[in-house]
Amino acid sequence: MRRVPAWRRGLRPYLLSVPAVLLIIGILYAFFYGVYYTVLNYAATNPTPSFVGADNYRSVLGDPLFWRSAGTTLLYAVAATGLETVLGVAIALLLNRSTLIGKTFERLLILPLMIAPVIAGVIWKLMFNPQFGVLNHVLGLGSTFDWLSKDRALASTILVDVWIYTPFVAILVLAGIRSLPKEPFEASDVDGANWFYMFRRLMLPMMWPYILVAVIFRFMDCLKVFDAVYVLTAGGPGVTTTTLQIGAFEDSITNLNYSRGSTYMFLLWIIVFITARYLVSVLGKAQRRAAGAGA
Repeated sequence: MRRVPAWRRGLRPYLLSVPAVLLIIGILYAFFYGVYYTVLNYAATNPTPSFVGADNYRSVLGDPLFWRSAGTTLLYAVAATGLETVLGVAIALLLNRSTLIGKTFERLLILPLMIAPVIAGVIWKLMFNPQFGVLNHVLGLGSTFDWLSKDRALASTILVDVWIYTPFVAILVLAGIRSLPKEPFEASDVDGANWFYMFRRLMLPMMWPYILVAVIFRFMDCLKVFDAVYVLTAGGPGVTTTTLQIGAFEDSITNLNYSRGSTYMFLLWIIVFITARYLVSVLGKAQRRAAGAGA
C-alpha cells in the first residue's frame, strides 16, 4: 500500500474545514455588513451615505412606535409560546397512549407544519372574513364579528401561530416522553403510586429539558415573527399588530430607509441573543436536575 506523506495527512483536516470556514465567513460578513449600515444614513433618498454615529440608534430608541412594537412582540411571544407549550404537552401525553385513534391523530398532527406560514396566513384570513368566512358561519357569530378588528387582531394572530406550531411542541415532547427510562415508573407502580404522582414527581422533571428546548425554539421564533402576521394584518389595524420585524420591514422596504431598518433588526438581534443565552442557561440547569431525577 502506498504510504501517504506526513505533510498531506497534516493538511487534510485544514482542507476538510474549508467549507465550514467559508460558510462562517459568509454569515459573519452579512451580519457585520448589516451592523455597518446602522452607523450610516443610507436610504433611497440618500444614495451616497455618510457616517452618522449613533443617530439611528437614538432615532429608533426615541421612537414610541419602537417600544410599542417591542411590547407587542413580547406579548405575542409570551402568549403564543405559553399556549403552544401547554397544549403541546397535553397532546403529547394523550398521544403517548398507543391507541388506534392516537396513532391516526399523530400522523395528522404534522399537517400544519407542512404548510408555509404565508399560506397558513392566507387560509386563516379567508376563514376570519366576517362576510363569507367559515368561522363566523360555524360559530354562529354573524357577519358583524370581525376577527381582525383592532380589539381582536393580536389575539387572532396568536391563534394562528398556535395552530401552526403546537404540533411542533407536541412532537418534540412526545419524543422526549418515549425516550424516558421505564425503571423509575415501574418501581413507582409497584409501590402503588397513581398516575398524577408519577407525572408530577417523575415524568415532568425528566421531561423538563425537552419542554425547555421547545420553549426556546418557539420563543425565539415568536420574537422574529413576520410572515403569517403580515399576511393577516400587515401590522394593523393601525399599529395593533406591528411587531419589531414588521417595523423593520416598513422602514427598510416600504420607506426605503435601509439604515434605520438595519438598526431595528440589530436591536432585535440583541434582544434575541440575550434571551437565548438566559434560556440556554436555564436549560442546562434543567438537564442536570433531570439527570438526578432519572438516576
